[in-house]
Amino acid sequence: MKELEELINISRYYGERKEYVVAGGGNTSYKSNDKLWVKASGYALAAITEDGFSVLDRQKLGLISERDYSPDPVEREQQVKVDTEAALITKDKRPSVEALLHNLISYRFVVHLHPDPVNGVLCSNNVEKYIAPLFGKDAIYIPFIDPGYVLFKEIELRLRRLKDASGSDPKVIVLQNHGIFVSADTIDEVKTIYDRIMGKISNYINEAIPLESFSVNPVASAFVPAIRAIVSTDEVKTLNVMNSALIDYFIKDTGSFSKICRPFTPDINVYCKSEYIFIDRWDTPQQIIEQFREKYAECLSEKGFQPKIVLVRGFGLIVIGDNAAQAEIIADVFGSQLAVAWYAESFGGQHFLSDESIEKIDSWEVENYRRKVLVKDSVGRVRNKIVVVTGAAMGFGEGIARIMKENGANVILADINEQAGRETVTSLNTISNSSRAVFVKTDVTSPESVKALIFKSVCKFGGLDVFISNAGILRAGGLDDMTPEIFEQVTKVNYSAFFYCTREAVPVMRLQNEHNSKLFGDIIQINSKSGLSGSRKNFAYSGGKFGGIGLTQSFALELAPYRIKVNAICPGNYYEGPLWSDPVKGLFVQYLNRGKVPKARTVEDVKAHYLAQVPLGKGCTPADVAKAVFYAIEQENETGQAIPVTGGQIMIN
Repeated sequence: MKELEELINISRYYGERKEYVVAGGGNTSYKSNDKLWVKASGYALAAITEDGFSVLDRQKLGLISERDYSPDPVEREQQVKVDTEAALITKDKRPSVEALLHNLISYRFVVHLHPDPVNGVLCSNNVEKYIAPLFGKDAIYIPFIDPGYVLFKEIELRLRRLKDASGSDPKVIVLQNHGIFVSADTIDEVKTIYDRIMGKISNYINEAIPLESFSVNPVASAFVPAIRAIVSTDEVKTLNVMNSALIDYFIKDTGSFSKICRPFTPDINVYCKSEYIFIDRWDTPQQIIEQFREKYAECLSEKGFQPKIVLVRGFGLIVIGDNAAQAEIIADVFGSQLAVAWYAESFGGQHFLSDESIEKIDSWEVENYRRKVLVKDSVGRVRNKIVVVTGAAMGFGEGIARIMKENGANVILADINEQAGRETVTSLNTISNSSRAVFVKTDVTSPESVKALIFKSVCKFGGLDVFISNAGILRAGGLDDMTPEIFEQVTKVNYSAFFYCTREAVPVMRLQNEHNSKLFGDIIQINSKSGLSGSRKNFAYSGGKFGGIGLTQSFALELAPYRIKVNAICPGNYYEGPLWSDPVKGLFVQYLNRGKVPKARTVEDVKAHYLAQVPLGKGCTPADVAKAVFYAIEQENETGQAIPVTGGQIMIN
């Protein structure tokens, strides 16, 4: 249907423009004489398809305005919800909460959005002064009414009066502390109206909004993991740390914070809650931790909910999410809070939601449903854990990272191969759950590079639960052809880097565990069967791996008092991976060329030789290794072990 294609196009057109939408929100619709297509709850405009729209029977929707409902607000909204669902033709998709309003408007296309400049006007103290100049003399302005049936009835009354007077509906409806509805019979006219409004508003803005991003203060690593530990009372949370010129503007002092201290719109209240923690004065990270703990306890006691926003003067913004996807949405929505506050300065200052409205929105089922369905939650054995995997661009590292992501972990892929690493991250993020994967270019032989990796992990997700030291290289060679340079390179990657990584990971894990007695940290080296048994003409690799097990046992003894477990996984050969099977650099080729396998004439001869040494007759896979990783993480009474995954090739006495 041509009109449905147009509806999808205009939905994506605005959904892809961050200045028009918040957290993928807003809603759009098209109506025929008997049906209404309206965006379903939980779908983002930017990528919406036909499946993202609910279809409703307009005649049944029309009956809702004629019915008498309970005077009790909670009971009334439930009754309206039941009647709205009765009008559904597509029973599996819950319609937008504003479906009744979309049906009420006579024009074929309705586009309801929450642009920050528009809401800067609608969330200002002098809003009524600017309605006609900015939105047009025929625009309907509705002072704030709680979302739901009462708002619907008020707009219905206003539309009926206007239609009786002028014979037509307005094309613009603006709602105080909410957003804007633009309607027309063509999508081109909708765009024209939005362009005109946005252009007019821009002429009234006193000063352009600052867009500069600031670097996060390195002190983050000294207190953010503690905050994550404190809030992770039921299950581990995901934090997001950021700073910018706009954030800095509103956290210079208590006066600046007072301009953003309450939510402006229902969306902001739903996602960010109504209470934000502001830490104004501090000299040390420990003081931030102490003040946060006190303010956090007050919020839980007095408000009954976990705060989602923490602002620290001179530092920036910390978002607290139940998972990574939710943290991203909260950051997006609170970014809108800051932008609206900035724009409102040009229209008489900020006007917040009332305490009464906040309380109603907090308890409104349809808003909480929308918050829930927008995020597809993760399931799995490492749900919401933060896992670093070095050497994760390919091979064992890529496979381990993928399985961690599939099982709900937020994964940081660290590798020196930037192109392959970014391609792998893109692939991992197609796994549909609430966790996220990011790439950080890292040279594990550089202590400074590893330090930056840990810092970026803290900023992106809030801490660190599991560090998998997987990066490694293998350069085969006997005493006659091994050079000191190659030996040192292999040793630095396979042995020294494990020390560098552990040294930088431990402070974050220790800080988390100090503030939450339920937490454990895990440091896992992906070692090798060559760390358990010598390897002919491969002493550089084998020696480094033997040393890795010595480090594992020593680190385990040192870190046990802090509930940080240290274990090694010793896989057999991953014959299908690039380390072995690369046609140019793979070990099959290397071993053939160096004569490591006597009488071998082809690569297949070399492969057959190694498979014959495995009692179970198969190579080791990333899935095999991941099972051992899960064991090391889940077992709270195992540390300092070298766990073989060799198909029986190595058996521990």
